[in-house]
Amino acid sequence: MILNVTRSSSVNDIALETSQTIPAVTPQQVLGVKMVDPSPIHDADNAPSDDEALLDPSEAAEIVPDDLDHPMDSDDDNGSPQPDDAPQEEIELQNDSLAHFDLHTDSIFCIANNPLTPTVIATGGGDDTTYVFSADIPSPVLPQSYESSPSTSRSSLQPLAKLTGHTDSINALTYTLPHGTYLLTGGLDGQLRVHSTTTDPPTPYPLLTSAAEVPEINFLVSTPHPSYPDTFALGASDGSVWVYTIDPASDPGNPLQVLQAYYLHTEPCTAGAWTPDGKLLATVSEDGSLYLWDPFGEAAAAGITSPSSSSGGGGGGGQALIALTSADQRFAVEDGLFSVAVAPSGTFVAVGGAHGMIRIVGLPRLLSSSSQTPPSSSATASLKGGSSSSSGATSKAKAKGGRPKAGLPPSTANAPGGGGGGASSSTGQAGALLASLQAQTESIETLSFSPRHSLLAAGSVDGSICLFDTAHRFALRRHIKEAHEGFAVVKVAFG
Repeated sequence: MILNVTRSSSVNDIALETSQTIPAVTPQQVLGVKMVDPSPIHDADNAPSDDEALLDPSEAAEIVPDDLDHPMDSDDDNGSPQPDDAPQEEIELQNDSLAHFDLHTDSIFCIANNPLTPTVIATGGGDDTTYVFSADIPSPVLPQSYESSPSTSRSSLQPLAKLTGHTDSINALTYTLPHGTYLLTGGLDGQLRVHSTTTDPPTPYPLLTSAAEVPEINFLVSTPHPSYPDTFALGASDGSVWVYTIDPASDPGNPLQVLQAYYLHTEPCTAGAWTPDGKLLATVSEDGSLYLWDPFGEAAAAGITSPSSSSGGGGGGGQALIALTSADQRFAVEDGLFSVAVAPSGTFVAVGGAHGMIRIVGLPRLLSSSSQTPPSSSATASLKGGSSSSSGATSKAKAKGGRPKAGLPPSTANAPGGGGGGASSSTGQAGALLASLQAQTESIETLSFSPRHSLLAAGSVDGSICLFDTAHRFALRRHIKEAHEGFAVVKVAFG
């Protein structure tokens, strides 16, 4: 028997159509059935014709035509069911910002605040231009949305300086520490440009010097080390890491000088961070490696060597205090690392990579004693060496592989913080993998530790932000899944 069932808008309207009659069966026939002969029940001669089996249209009580499913009253325009009496929430957005700046003609990729005057802001973007402007404007008693007749238009802030000279997007900005004496700009054209932050007319923020040692600059980060002012690190697309200092007084002809250069990363160096005391530098790369560098020789002077190298944890070759790579399966993050942040205590570092992976690694501690004396000018000059950074071949040859430049004494006892008990060391869990975290689905582009609370924030390409409790085994405290729905989170920071 073939049974065709059609449904109309009325639930009870069902039409049946048969292609074969069903003979009446008595109870005696049902009880006497034996499943021994698979032959048909009816003989071919006695089989009814197809014409006899079909119902006559006049015998049907109602003919129900096929029709499509019509949406019910409770469905929306797309046919999706809606709950009864669904509340209609109306959200009114108010722009309570004090001011805005909109002179860039392309995307903004980096922002930096002057360390002494945070209201002075520098921005760089895809228009190959850096703008410097001040956000120091009077604050109204109440936000604009509280005004009886709020203004519908507002002019942009005007720049203090417009800096040009790059031929590709500006990818990194930073002011030097501690006084913000210089503004550094790094671009995808490989240029590093150093501007003095004086605003004297006719040329505010004049160019001091520039260098082009690498194909592309990925990050710039200044060290807070009090003994090395105006010193910073640079990470490049060729995997190299450079440490520069700016000192026009020692050599007016070559104010930008290379202190160190490292070449252990085999793919682009994506991020870097100094320890809170500014003595050690951590960098990560798309090759999945993490290296901890000792640019000023203070760890070596304190007797700290490379525990990861001696134990086979990555093969830094003695150049890095910590060398962890994808060769260590416990540490490995497939498809690379893209962010790094050092805890305010300086005891561990967090690195973020592809697929939402975060690794927490212990760091050595350099504990300065109260008897530590400031470095002598001769020791500082010895570390700087005096070679010009504008001569790429010369500076690279002298600093290659992380070795100090020519002129640095074989012993680092005279280096700042070194020798005579000037510093005490604590290796602790240096190089040890303390935790592995994964709460997000895509790459971790940015990490930030709270300076006041035991929190680690992570921003992901999936648009979410996670907060981890560093004091309780990095427990996930909050996962804001739709923080920037549909867009990548490229920067998180605590105020």
